[in-house]
Amino acid sequence: MSEATARPGGDGPFAADPLDRTAVAAVGLITLFVVALATAQLTAAKVIALPLPFALPVVGPEITLPGAALAYALTFLASDCYAELYGRRATQVVVNVAFAANFVVLALVWSTLAAPGVDPEIAAAFDTALGPAANVVAGSLLAYVVSQNWDVFVFHAIRERTGRGMLWLRNLASTASSQAIDTAIFVGVAFYAAPLLLGGGDPLQPGVLLALGLGQYILKLAIALLDTPIVYLVVGAVRE
Repeated sequence: MSEATARPGGDGPFAADPLDRTAVAAVGLITLFVVALATAQLTAAKVIALPLPFALPVVGPEITLPGAALAYALTFLASDCYAELYGRRATQVVVNVAFAANFVVLALVWSTLAAPGVDPEIAAAFDTALGPAANVVAGSLLAYVVSQNWDVFVFHAIRERTGRGMLWLRNLASTASSQAIDTAIFVGVAFYAAPLLLGGGDPLQPGVLLALGLGQYILKLAIALLDTPIVYLVVGAVRE
């Protein structure tokens, strides 16, 4: 550890150069990860339907998914960039500290919901929009902690065998497998296990669960394919 990093009141990684690409990228990627994760937590309750140009087997003519899908996909983009640049241990710290931060977000939201509102109509609308269902929270938290740690594990297992080359392979393999795990856990817990065990609605039928999960995964896989060039751009810009 450098003297600037260890000394209280020092400038840490910015001591030598306030515009150091490596340090700025680290802060930027962590910020993107946390912002996307918090946004996903707040938007997960809204279910959206995206029409398809043609009907798919099982899925049908549209993909149904939580509003958090895009925000959550950004967390995998950020974590894969961070993993490539800063290593496995540093990425695991980010992933698991951010998991703890999820509870801070929930505590702040729930405390605001519990506080009496001046305007009852606004308060009711606020409760409807931001009051996360226990089923969704349970599903999203469990899915997050398992899938993100799996993503880091697979990414670095491949990197140990390929070195710096084949970044596209570890980005796609880690994201595709972790998103499959995330989707299976989230859909299974939020829409079947939690309603069955905790109440708050009826569990969805297996056919509906399969269509819901498969539709979500198709979109997540498409995002993983599209974000690969972005990963290359970010990593290349920092390493130049």
